[in-house]
Amino acid sequence: MNMKLPALLLLTVWLNCPAALSSSCSRAPADWCSSLDSAVRCGVLKHCLESNLTRSHQTADPVQVGLYYESLCPGCRLFLTGAVFPTWLLLSDIMSVTLVPYGNAGEKPDGQKYIFECQHGEQECLGNMIETCLINKTNYAFPIIFCMESSSDVIKSAKSCVEIYDPELSWDNVMSCVNGNLGNQLMHLNAMKTKALNPPHKYVPWVTINGEHTEDLQDKAMSSLFELVCNLYKGPKPPACGEGQRHYKSYCHKG
Repeated sequence: MNMKLPALLLLTVWLNCPAALSSSCSRAPADWCSSLDSAVRCGVLKHCLESNLTRSHQTADPVQVGLYYESLCPGCRLFLTGAVFPTWLLLSDIMSVTLVPYGNAGEKPDGQKYIFECQHGEQECLGNMIETCLINKTNYAFPIIFCMESSSDVIKSAKSCVEIYDPELSWDNVMSCVNGNLGNQLMHLNAMKTKALNPPHKYVPWVTINGEHTEDLQDKAMSSLFELVCNLYKGPKPPACGEGQRHYKSYCHKG
């Protein structure tokens, strides 16, 4: 999944900014920049214009971040919600994210289908499958998956997360994929992608940067993915990386 969305607008929703949630704004957050009218109604015209200007100045390939994970793995959930998603929100103009929910699962053929066994049980297999189908069904999969993984119950939150970030995607459509041949084959592809990792993965979350995994890259990604992406991007750094920014000193002195 190669995700490019007006991420700063999703950050507005993520932080529940009241100014953006105008009563005249009826579109999903990821569609706020789809037209001038939508941007005005949703109170995000400035953000849309700035986002488009930033993208027009990108001269280098984005840094490609791959995340191989499990939907109920505590460490995976923490890294996805606490590092990968926030970094993508701020640096989506210079990075792409590929999510592969499978991790330490196993598969065995059963006729024309596959049976999957997951490290954290059947519920994790269901979570992996829902997220895999979302990646196939919607361009807004990452915000939905973040919503799921940051909730207290990954599975029970899925339907409401879809309704928030992609109200045009029906839950029946998602579950048809989850319970059908499409989901089964998509999960098999995730298994193949995971098994093809070189070096083979030893744990999850397992991170690749521009298709490469080393322990040094893994350590840097786990320590500060934001800093790693900024350092690896070969084009002009965006303001979020700290280059070209004004620095202010402002204090509230004691009376």
